[in-house]
Amino acid sequence: MFNQNGLSLDQAPPISVVFRFFLSGSLFGLLAGVLILLFGTDIFNADTPQALILTHTLTLGVMLSFMFGALFQMLPVIAGVKLTAPTRKAAFVQYPFVLGVLLLLSAFETGKAPLFIGASLLLGSTILGIGAVMLKNLFALPNHSNSSRGMTVALVSLTLLTLLALYMTGTLAGLWNSTGYGEVKTAHYSFGLFGWIALLIISISFQVIEMFYVTPAYPAFISESLPLRLFGLLLLGSVGAFFFTQSWFFVDIAIVVFLLCYALMTLRRLSQRKRPIADATVWFWRTGMVLLTLSASATLTTRFYPVASLEAINYVFFAGFALSIVFAMFYKIVPFLTWFHLNAQGYFTAPMMHEVIHPKTAMKHLYIHLATIAAFLVSVYFAPAIYLAGTLLLLSFGWMLRQIVHAWKLYVHTQKTGEKFEMKMPEAEG
Repeated sequence: MFNQNGLSLDQAPPISVVFRFFLSGSLFGLLAGVLILLFGTDIFNADTPQALILTHTLTLGVMLSFMFGALFQMLPVIAGVKLTAPTRKAAFVQYPFVLGVLLLLSAFETGKAPLFIGASLLLGSTILGIGAVMLKNLFALPNHSNSSRGMTVALVSLTLLTLLALYMTGTLAGLWNSTGYGEVKTAHYSFGLFGWIALLIISISFQVIEMFYVTPAYPAFISESLPLRLFGLLLLGSVGAFFFTQSWFFVDIAIVVFLLCYALMTLRRLSQRKRPIADATVWFWRTGMVLLTLSASATLTTRFYPVASLEAINYVFFAGFALSIVFAMFYKIVPFLTWFHLNAQGYFTAPMMHEVIHPKTAMKHLYIHLATIAAFLVSVYFAPAIYLAGTLLLLSFGWMLRQIVHAWKLYVHTQKTGEKFEMKMPEAEG
């Protein structure tokens, strides 16, 4: 990953900072699999506590954990942002964050006010706290790349959706009345899916797709303005909903058109890559873009022809899109960081990236992921298939967890037994 001045990893955080977030994300993924086995097809009914619990397990526990890990790694090397004391900041975020997510899931299950209050305090302080630190550093940059500008907008969206969530949990805890609760809920949902998850993926892709896969750059009308346009539409829909009940109808149509343009352009760029060999990460990106295209198309269709089964299918499409990109980035970041940190420490026995995670291992995970998505889609019409889907999701995140543990053990083993380059100074004459 590079910044505007070229490849630069001098400010990269310790490897444990990234791995710890990836580890917690994988564990929450295993929890999601268990919940699906317990809840069955109730997860497809958005009005049930089961759907709320699973959705927040995936969006907070899984997605936000992986995205925090990626941001700690990418902000220094893509945007040139120097995060001081990254290990301490990561610990400040992770432990209360994990506890806050578990309290929130328990609150959805029981409806108890103390749990909503505890979750609000923990999640609000950690997400808003680290968001403020990252935004402060991003705002201080004298020059922005398209990726760093987009990440700034995504973090602002994360801040707004967190504030909206705090209003909702306060309402559920009985701290104030529910004035405008429906409008706030829709805005929270929209900022979470489009302003945070989709927008962060889009922003990162502006640099990652071009660099990792050696493709032409995105056209300016996408890379320079799409993040701000999406953010502006989300603001328009959120504010407009208080004055015009159909505002989200028109805003959603505009958003899905932009997302369709982005997804199709990314697929086009991946077909133009200069490296002909397609590894698993290319196929994860392709899968994600196809699923985003299907999700945008399904969203557009349901705005005119609301169908419960299509809403459920769209849930699978969007979740599959987001997880596909998480897996694509995971299989690039983990092997690279393991090799890079050991190499930077002078170990000439540092394992090569394919020795950390073999390409065939990543490809096997791709097959598991595709089978998982297929099982979820079948379960919309054939309920017993949901148990196969839950089992495959457990296998998918168990597969990831194994790779993290393997990479960490390899890292520690090399530090203990590996051989370093010896820097000998020339002897002084006479």
